[in-house]
Amino acid sequence: MKKIFLLTLFMAALACQKKETTKETNKETAIVTDEHTFSKPDLAVVKHLDLDIKVDFGTQTISGKASWQIDNISKGNEIIFDENTLNITKVTLGDDEKETKFELGSEVEFHGKPLHITIEPNTTKVNIYYSTTKDAVALQWLNPQQTADKKKPFLFSQGESIWSRTWIPCQDSPGVRFTYNAKVTVPKDLLAVMSASVNPQKKNDTGVYTFKQDKVIPSYLMAIAVGDIEFQSIDNRTGVYAEPSLLKKAAWEFAELGKMVGAAEKLYGPYRWGRYDVLVLPPSFPYGGMENPNLTFLTPGVIAGDRSLTSLLAHELGHSWSGNLVTNATWDDIWLNEGFTTYVEHRIGEEIFGVKEAKMQDVLTRKDLDDNIEEYGATNPDTRLKVSLTNRNPDDGISQIPYVKGYNFLKVIEAAVGREKFDPFIKNYFNAHAFKSITTEDFIKYLNENLIKGDKALADKIKADEWIYKPGVPSNITPSVSDDFAAIDAIQKSWRTTGVKGLSQKIKSTTEKQHFIDYLPEDVTPKEMAEIDAEFNFTKGGNFVIRRQWFVPSIRSHYTVAYPAIEQFMIRTSRTGSLMTLYKELVKTSPGKDWAKKIFEKAKSGYHATTVQAVEGVLK
Repeated sequence: MKKIFLLTLFMAALACQKKETTKETNKETAIVTDEHTFSKPDLAVVKHLDLDIKVDFGTQTISGKASWQIDNISKGNEIIFDENTLNITKVTLGDDEKETKFELGSEVEFHGKPLHITIEPNTTKVNIYYSTTKDAVALQWLNPQQTADKKKPFLFSQGESIWSRTWIPCQDSPGVRFTYNAKVTVPKDLLAVMSASVNPQKKNDTGVYTFKQDKVIPSYLMAIAVGDIEFQSIDNRTGVYAEPSLLKKAAWEFAELGKMVGAAEKLYGPYRWGRYDVLVLPPSFPYGGMENPNLTFLTPGVIAGDRSLTSLLAHELGHSWSGNLVTNATWDDIWLNEGFTTYVEHRIGEEIFGVKEAKMQDVLTRKDLDDNIEEYGATNPDTRLKVSLTNRNPDDGISQIPYVKGYNFLKVIEAAVGREKFDPFIKNYFNAHAFKSITTEDFIKYLNENLIKGDKALADKIKADEWIYKPGVPSNITPSVSDDFAAIDAIQKSWRTTGVKGLSQKIKSTTEKQHFIDYLPEDVTPKEMAEIDAEFNFTKGGNFVIRRQWFVPSIRSHYTVAYPAIEQFMIRTSRTGSLMTLYKELVKTSPGKDWAKKIFEKAKSGYHATTVQAVEGVLK
């Protein structure tokens, strides 16, 4: 009860809307109320960070100084930062480092504590000396055995949604944007990379690396990785970082990365960030990918050996326009990041892989939407696009709903006006809001003024308010149809009679196999599963996505042959979404739940902290 009371006070004290001017655009942008930050950026806001830190694998800490250039808008005597589990040792003001008072407020669950710093009306720089602790959710420290090459340790960060405050004292809101420079000292046999405009492409002799991000970004896009990693270029502005044993495989897998950037530019205008590189992380990375500017972090599960899973790259690349360039101002508006990016992903995929593949992906996305609506319940408020995360961990908003419902909403608008109007609208939307953080209401205003333009019939056709503010799925959703999947549907109706021999020659691509697995009969037997497995080798030979899909009916049908592979899969990956799918299936039965708990006990030391939180919620 104490935590709820403190959270209520915390929210009541938040600031009202305020205008500010950003360096990059020289245009006014609104700072809006964000319930998940203690900071009051309408009174005093950060503008630029100079970070000087040392990475110590012996103590598993980052320590150093965060020097923030600020705008003391109110000319008041305080600026507030977010921090969570940090050890703050000293705070000074200005270049002459005049020591000042600081105080930590009361802790609020998930959010950490407010860091109150005394400043002067003319203060423009605040220097915070600090170190991280073992409880930093954003940081995962890996011993050599947890890496691909098993020779040297590894560190990576994951800031979304409000975890950057666990490794940097900051105003941790997607509505606050800033530039940064960084000096990072690491062991001499390791390489450091960041979400920066330019990254080093090989190790130096000093272990000291400098970085610069000259585009304004929100705090959740601050990212760092340190390890025995090497670089290989793909073309003049794209390349891949990975551990030595994975580098050539990764470079081959992502050979079409440059083409993807070109396809996105053709649709939505110039790529504004300079380079676009990717970093393949160890398996404990909790997501498929994270769109850190200039350097997407990726799960190694995307390396399938046949380029069949590179659509994930299209999604993370799409964030360079929707998410990084135009950002949700609060986590209630996350669909603006993820729904738009899923739409962009599909359009890039259509350019690269063709219309047939795009139609199949559309059907798979529709099934994801239907499955998620069924799981949540059609009247659940969390199935709205504009959600309410008041008194909650904002990570709760990172479900599949904003991705797949947001995508389908944009498909509705596209169908209503045609691509010849919708493509320029989206391109202009990105340009109009470049390097800004906006709300759902900002988007609605832009939609009404630039596309609907008072056309009531068009507005009634789109039903924007119904999609955004009401749960479930509106009746005007665009049908998803694939002739290729229709052929597989016909096979599903006959294979029990005709047998499965030869089906692997008719169902070949990863997408087709996914659809076939998704629609196996509910009452499929272990014997039938064994026959299908003998034909396709799903248990041992499938790629990451295929195995994840296959293990669901394996659990449901008690196909015990797959059980060892299921357990190993769940131990070796920390990809939260995939794990949640399997844990949720296991806990449907009492024996399954017991097995899930045993797997979790074996696996949790290798899981990311956010993955642990999610799985614990399912097991309870």
